[in-house]
Amino acid sequence: MLDEAALIACMAYVDLNPIRAKSAKTPETSNYTSIQRRIKAEIKGQQAQQLLPFIGNPRKNMPTGLPFELSDYIQLVDVTGRCIRADKRGYIDKDQPEILTRLGISHENWLVLTTQFRQCFHGAVGRAQALTDFCEHQHLKKRATVSICQKLLA
Repeated sequence: MLDEAALIACMAYVDLNPIRAKSAKTPETSNYTSIQRRIKAEIKGQQAQQLLPFIGNPRKNMPTGLPFELSDYIQLVDVTGRCIRADKRGYIDKDQPEILTRLGISHENWLVLTTQFRQCFHGAVGRAQALTDFCEHQHLKKRATVSICQKLLA
């Protein structure tokens, strides 16, 4: 994952797999997922062990961790999960999660990202500039996923 938009989309995609597979009804009951571990730890006022901590908004001299608030991520996964339910498919709650606005991802694209991540992307994922930087660093001539990244992460 090359940037925050790609990272958060992939995390939500993976954390929602048990709900989409109907093996769990909610993120907190989805066994063996990072979101369940994070929620259990948060209830105790802790960070989940062996997972990168959520450290808040990106800033200068940032410590190692995920550049989001855990509460925003949990809310984002919950709202997205509600959108995926059969009786509300495609529905986006009018109370928008703050993180989507901050990342500049539309609701329609978010739904595609969190339900079709593996089908959309093969290789590096990120906004156009992050892909360009990655390809230059890897000495690649082609940015294979740039058009879908521009469409969904813009």
